[in-house]
Amino acid sequence: MAIRSVCRVVAVAAAVLLVALTCEAQTAAALRARALQLGYNLDHAEALALFRQASDADPVDPAAHRLAAATAWTAELFNQGAITVADYLGQARATLPRSEADAAASAIVRDGVRRAIALSEQRVRANPNDADAHYQLGAAYGVLASYTATVEGRVLGAFGPARRAYLEHERVLALDPRRKDAGLIVGTYRYAVASLSMPLRIAAHLVGFGGDRALGVRMVEEAAVYPGDSQPNALFVLVLLYNREARYDDALRVVRRLQELFPRNRLLWLEAAGTALRAGRAAEARAYVEAGLARSSSDPRARALGEEARWKYVHGATLVAINRSADAERELRGALELPSRNWVRGRIHEELGKLAALAGDRSRALTEYRLADRLCTQDEDDDCAAEVATLMKRGFK
Repeated sequence: MAIRSVCRVVAVAAAVLLVALTCEAQTAAALRARALQLGYNLDHAEALALFRQASDADPVDPAAHRLAAATAWTAELFNQGAITVADYLGQARATLPRSEADAAASAIVRDGVRRAIALSEQRVRANPNDADAHYQLGAAYGVLASYTATVEGRVLGAFGPARRAYLEHERVLALDPRRKDAGLIVGTYRYAVASLSMPLRIAAHLVGFGGDRALGVRMVEEAAVYPGDSQPNALFVLVLLYNREARYDDALRVVRRLQELFPRNRLLWLEAAGTALRAGRAAEARAYVEAGLARSSSDPRARALGEEARWKYVHGATLVAINRSADAERELRGALELPSRNWVRGRIHEELGKLAALAGDRSRALTEYRLADRLCTQDEDDDCAAEVATLMKRGFK
């Protein structure tokens, strides 16, 4: 009887512990979901606070630590003014000027990644065939690679973490092909490798990276419909890839979906306007940018570095495209008076050159184009430089 009583006590205790652990996991998952909503709606500080609560609720789950690190990374990109896909359409280089990374943000990223990696490695050691353990490990290394390359500007320093992220997520897909969320990192890197020059592609293949543009896009598309923490990120990556592929209708479709998911993210209206402009749909771009400006005017939250200049530049560019010259020049001149990156200033001068050409002032147009070329080249904005070269050769009508 005594043994049976002890066994019953142990069984009840185990059941209580299991229920408690399940409740903790459910609470942590709910907190993470709410934090993701806040982060993608530009409420970065509030998102970080909830991710901390999620990690307290379930201390052995690496996801909250990783997502806190990712939120601190995207907040730092916001503070440095990298706010739309236009920031990533040129050729990123470590030599481009960057403001010094915020020490507090860097500490959050490094600590979150360190904890996520440690917890994930424990899981992998305990069960080498656990697909989710490999997913969590690869995702943590993915955040580290992205932060190192984009905020710190150390592209070579990001190589090791990127390779580990890629290999871990390939392992996930081998263990469980249903885990399409692992295709986000694998697909993004495949697309990136396929876009490199031949010597760099060969070097990438030698160290384990695959390359295939079409497959890369398809893998990211599959990740974008897979429910999970990475789904919003996959949608944002798709906007970039579709813009690179000149699939503007698809890009706008995804941006509209993101607007539905994150209506407080005013930058999604700036994104839509920029994509519509690249598609040559000026009236649609104007509708997006003016709707975004209305949202921005009633939004008391902090602005990204150079954000005001971006709004004026895009608004001015749409006005140039619909031949509203006086209004366009007012917006573009106003944008030049605000802080912004060189490539943004270069594109502003490109639009001013178009205005001069429309007014029949070829000399002033060429002066604006040359200035645009110099500024865009400094920031490795290849698209701008190519457009300006065409304008100088053929003119603008």
